[in-house]
Amino acid sequence: MTVHIVGIGLDGAAGLTETVRQIVDRATVLVGSDRHLSYFSHHAADRILLGDFTVTIRQIRQRLSTGEVIVVLVTGDPLFFGLGRLLLMELPTELLSFHPHLSSIQLAFNRIKVPWQDACAISVHGRAFDELILALQQGVEKVAVLTDDSHSPSAIARLLLSLDLPSQYQFWICENLGGVDERVRCLPIADVLEETFAPLNVVVLHRQKELTAGELNLQSLPMLGLPDSSFASFSDRPGLMTKREIRTLILAELALQPGQTIWDVGAGTGSVSIEIARLFPTSSVYAVEKTSAGTALIEENCRRFQVSNVISIHGKAPDILYRLAQPDRIFIGGSGGNLIEILGICGGHLISDGVLVLALATIEHLNIALKWLSDTGWNYQLLQVQLSRSVSVGSLTRFAPLNPVTIITARKK
Repeated sequence: MTVHIVGIGLDGAAGLTETVRQIVDRATVLVGSDRHLSYFSHHAADRILLGDFTVTIRQIRQRLSTGEVIVVLVTGDPLFFGLGRLLLMELPTELLSFHPHLSSIQLAFNRIKVPWQDACAISVHGRAFDELILALQQGVEKVAVLTDDSHSPSAIARLLLSLDLPSQYQFWICENLGGVDERVRCLPIADVLEETFAPLNVVVLHRQKELTAGELNLQSLPMLGLPDSSFASFSDRPGLMTKREIRTLILAELALQPGQTIWDVGAGTGSVSIEIARLFPTSSVYAVEKTSAGTALIEENCRRFQVSNVISIHGKAPDILYRLAQPDRIFIGGSGGNLIEILGICGGHLISDGVLVLALATIEHLNIALKWLSDTGWNYQLLQVQLSRSVSVGSLTRFAPLNPVTIITARKK
């Protein structure tokens, strides 16, 4: 005896192939939701309303022993975030036969005319936003989201705003896909927040190209604490930058003054360098970065923020540091595994009574730095930073932690 799991779309029986329609016609038991069963209102089969899954499974098991033809009606592809996975857990595999329909996500990408073989599909139907948050923070280019009443398009829009991502996304809402009242729109987030959408919808988030220098509204930006989203960042690791909250603490610890020379070692995207350059236009900031991708981002961000006092240095520390002007302040945000050597060069070149600040994410690098500072007799203090940002979770709000960072502030005797 076989249990047939039949995928169906909003076009009902008309969307089934002839072979699958014949399977449904032979059914003596139809299992499905009110909507699915309504597509076969004149069918003579007994009906089991799909409600409590435990009860439904028990009813299907009872029918198996009678030799009846059981057809379970589900939406789209039963093995794509569908009932098929649960049926495989509860019933013998050899008794199940799957007949998939087009999935809503497949329809959504075809409607918006975007290839989807590399898309990330996430269901928040009865689930938390955790997987979606991770995908957005990683800058996944194409994200399709299966929603529910609590995790609606509006809730996803609120989540996007609260994350302050460096990536910009087009926001597509695809409603009633395959039905006569199908509607597919790309909307600004502000409009998504204000609208109510059909219960059957799929959200597609499509990452866009970074803003160009001319598109950034510099007049609207704060002088201190630039939003992470305003920086051009690594396309494959958009969250890889010194976060805004950490940057503001680093700037305070550096005890900056006008007209200084500052080294930013391991500058990454140049976020710290640019914050300094905007606050102190008479200072010179050397942004040292070993990767060509990082150097290109530093130069792009300099153009974006229209700063001219950041000198981008492509080279590996400590070797490249010998060529730089003597610094009044040094910030070390990355060491490439050469922390002891970098500290040695920085310690030798920093002016008397200069300030050295390190931001360290690992215990191993913290131990290395503390031992060097103790052995060389520097005065230092530690600041343990553990911060969380609020993020929207449906109609609620929770805190999402940033990676803990230890900031060391040392002063040369």
